[in-house]
Amino acid sequence: MSNSTNDTLRVALFFGGVSSEHEVSCVSAAAWVRALSAEPCRSKYEVVRVGITKDGRWLRFDGSADAMADGSWEQDASCRPCVLSPDRGDHGLLEFAPDGTVTRIRIDVAAPVLHGKNGEDGTIQGLFEVAGIPYVGCGVLASAVCMDKAVANTMMDASGVPHCRWCWAPAEEADDPEALCSRVESVLSYPIFVKPANAGSSVGISKAADREALKKAVRVALAEDTKVVFEEFIDGQEVECAAFGNPETGVTVTRPGEILAGAEFYTYDDKYKNGVSQVLIPARLSEEKLDEVASLAKKAFLALGCTGLSRCDFFVEKGTGRVLCNELNTLPGFTAISMYPKLMEHDGVGFSDLVDRLIGLALAKRKGAY
Repeated sequence: MSNSTNDTLRVALFFGGVSSEHEVSCVSAAAWVRALSAEPCRSKYEVVRVGITKDGRWLRFDGSADAMADGSWEQDASCRPCVLSPDRGDHGLLEFAPDGTVTRIRIDVAAPVLHGKNGEDGTIQGLFEVAGIPYVGCGVLASAVCMDKAVANTMMDASGVPHCRWCWAPAEEADDPEALCSRVESVLSYPIFVKPANAGSSVGISKAADREALKKAVRVALAEDTKVVFEEFIDGQEVECAAFGNPETGVTVTRPGEILAGAEFYTYDDKYKNGVSQVLIPARLSEEKLDEVASLAKKAFLALGCTGLSRCDFFVEKGTGRVLCNELNTLPGFTAISMYPKLMEHDGVGFSDLVDRLIGLALAKRKGAY
């Protein structure tokens, strides 16, 4: 299994990971496997699946998509320890058999279907760069920038992408919680959203209505990261666009869809587990406002240096109609209830075709750099 055939490309699909979104990654990757087994992908790609356990072990897995989705893949007899070799001569994986035999598995392109830390934050993207392997999605810098809300907000401010009022603090400042709260209260009015700067979808986020709640929210956020971000509450519609493409060859953005959250705000469970939130495509906005959101999504995508794909999240404030960028997610969910594939499907790009196009963008991105 050292080389792919002349007629197919070998795609290494990475899933799981050590982040708080491990389970969602497994479900997203299972959807990718099913998509890759259908046309137009089935005749074009050979798939190698690399699962990363919560404690950071890398295992090549040959079992079913269902086993990936339900988490039982780790106990499958097909699992073999492996690593991604940084040696460009290997251009792929090293797999270790029980007898000590090492097999080199050359791969043509990597698809890191990994959410959160160590997956969409630029870390594994850097490993792919060192190994000289093309990969799906944003590059090292854009991945890191979009993952860090304090850095992303700063760049959006500098680029003229409208955003809500905000501030941030390092963990050390929380040693004096009263002083920290006083500083935040001088900038923002209650209620205040409190977020870890670096964490996955809605993990560690709280809505604080007073100082005691604010202090508790800071502790919750700092359990996930060493920086905390504070943002003003925006009473508005939550809308999202799917951005697709590379800046060199053109970026397209879908009309926005709308999230009707099942809780007070759009939680991690709403996004990935309980499915109680509702999705409307297109969002309940005027044609002019739909165009404005899409235009700003493209502006944010380019300003933050994104390539391949991103889900661009916005608020449209009630009363004023202000369009404010919330964040860009560089590897959004690909589950059955995820917004990104739903938006692309609404624009006529089915799941298998979407996966095929994303791999094509990876191979075309900065052609010659690998």
